Amino acid sequence: MSVKTPNLDRIHSPADLKNLDLETLRSVADELRAETIDAVSETGGHLGAGLGVVELTTALHHVFDTPRDVLVWDVGHQCYPHKILTERRDRIRTLRQGGGLSGFTKRAESEYDPFGAAHASTSISAGLGFAVARDLKDEKDRHVIAVIGDGSMTAGMAYEAMNNAGGLNSRLIVILNDNDMSIAPPVGAMSHYFSRLVSSQGYRNIRKLGKGVAKALHVEEAARRAEEYMRGMAMGGTLFEEMGFRYVGPIDGHDMGQLVAVLRNVRDGEDGPVLIHCVTQKGKGYAPAEASDDKYHGVAKFNVVTGEQQKSKGGPPSYTKVFAQQLIEEAKKDDRVVGITAAMPGGTGMDMFGEAFPDRMFDVGIAEQHAVTFAGGLAADGMKPFCALYSTFLQRGYDQVVHDVAIQKLPVRFAIDRAGLVGADGCTHAGSFDIGYMGALPGMVVMAAADELELKRMVATAAEIDDRPCAFRYPRGNGSGMEMPAVIEALEVGKGRILREGGSVAILSLGTRLGEAIKAADELAAQGFPATIADARFAKPLDEDLVLRLAREHEVLITVEEGARGGFGAFVLELLAEKGALDRGLKVRTMTLPDVFQDQDTPFNMYETAGLNARHIAAKALEALGREEHAAQVIAAQFPAE
Repeated sequence: MSVKTPNLDRIHSPADLKNLDLETLRSVADELRAETIDAVSETGGHLGAGLGVVELTTALHHVFDTPRDVLVWDVGHQCYPHKILTERRDRIRTLRQGGGLSGFTKRAESEYDPFGAAHASTSISAGLGFAVARDLKDEKDRHVIAVIGDGSMTAGMAYEAMNNAGGLNSRLIVILNDNDMSIAPPVGAMSHYFSRLVSSQGYRNIRKLGKGVAKALHVEEAARRAEEYMRGMAMGGTLFEEMGFRYVGPIDGHDMGQLVAVLRNVRDGEDGPVLIHCVTQKGKGYAPAEASDDKYHGVAKFNVVTGEQQKSKGGPPSYTKVFAQQLIEEAKKDDRVVGITAAMPGGTGMDMFGEAFPDRMFDVGIAEQHAVTFAGGLAADGMKPFCALYSTFLQRGYDQVVHDVAIQKLPVRFAIDRAGLVGADGCTHAGSFDIGYMGALPGMVVMAAADELELKRMVATAAEIDDRPCAFRYPRGNGSGMEMPAVIEALEVGKGRILREGGSVAILSLGTRLGEAIKAADELAAQGFPATIADARFAKPLDEDLVLRLAREHEVLITVEEGARGGFGAFVLELLAEKGALDRGLKVRTMTLPDVFQDQDTPFNMYETAGLNARHIAAKALEALGREEHAAQVIAAQFPAE
């Protein structure tokens, strides 16, 4: 579906917005919203947040001199309109595809992206860095603007940055994009007074009367928002003022006239940090997204007219769903089992757990550090916490994993979702490093599921481990369609399994590359080199007996993992070196993710680039055997895509 955009067609860079009048700016914003909807309907991606900042994005590029003035977006979910206005409209339909535009801001992509963002709550810290650098270089005429969403304000890092900015008193403009929640923590003298006021009997009586009138007049929603505004001005404004920011707002983030006037005033105002409280509507201007902002936060390809999203092909359940279902089963048996997530209940399956056990699921917001230590406190008092986080987000709480869990030997169970490569979200969301950083910790048990049945067994195993912390990792996407037994049995900690006995080659897999390892073994067998296939199950503790047996009985040992260098393969090599297994001429090859940050593509293509699909495993074995000509034939062969 094509859209008519006569005014937007004349905008080739932000400079073309400078001299436009308000009416034309409004028209550009309307066309920009239509173009964003149309583009994302073809590519999929994050829609709702971008639609909510169309007017704000247009006004920012109209008022400020980007890229000389620095504009830093938080997370990047809302950056598609920004990309369209900043010389990337001709590539916007390549979003999140191999060789295309990133779904987030990216320094290597454009000078209009001064700072890459894909994790939340970084924009104020980065913006302050730019502001101080500007001051040190005596470039006083440059402005720095950091845009942060209200959800990102649940992370402590945002307040750490604001506290620092208020102390430095450097000129910095922070725009709080409030599209979902009130920011009204009770801090400061004014807010203490307001808290006393709103908790008083007189106030409650008036509020009750007002609610009755609002209900009778059918304006309950308007009344609720009015009360939020009042509370936000008194309480939120006071908080930011106490932290050293001049507070402006709240303002209507869809009123172009108000936006332009306020941004100009702040741009030309006094020095020091300023916070503009900008109220927007997520999904603004597209009825399906307005009606269901959660379902339109991130979308598949969809029909613009009906809003219907492209359905998945069905098939086996996702690993995330399998995890949630088994956790529910464990919770039925033991009322000490609790679930924790950090603002990702749907993404981690904790929404399902929360429906089954609403009093035992805790969403702590974008606060992974807190999530880990909170889980530690629960474990210290006898509960069985399962802390479900994406691998890439668990990185944010690593100090807490070390200090607040591992050192104290607290039995926190880390469910590490999105392990390995994740496709369209690219390197910022890849789960590349957890095998190494979790496996480095004394006493930590680290498991990786080869399939959905193994994942169920690992959830059951984690529930039984009560004397130390553990982690189990699993990928994004669907399982392989395993049949599930009626009773799920826990695994023996530190024990792997052999699936197939072979000849001179042994392939030792950790995680869901096992399926590709089996395909590789089939190819090797067809060429006269039957291979032994083993599933390690545990990166830590290693099954030493299994590893040493494979070393004794084979000429070549290949390890395969969906993780970076310094993980499972390194652990195996250390064991073999310590036990002298390498002294007898064993040929060991470790297959890991490459030592680069891989850009977005389909998962299969990303693993092709990484060299971790079946043909690469088979070729690696043949090369180690000295059969280079056979290896070349295997690499040249066209293996079917997943």
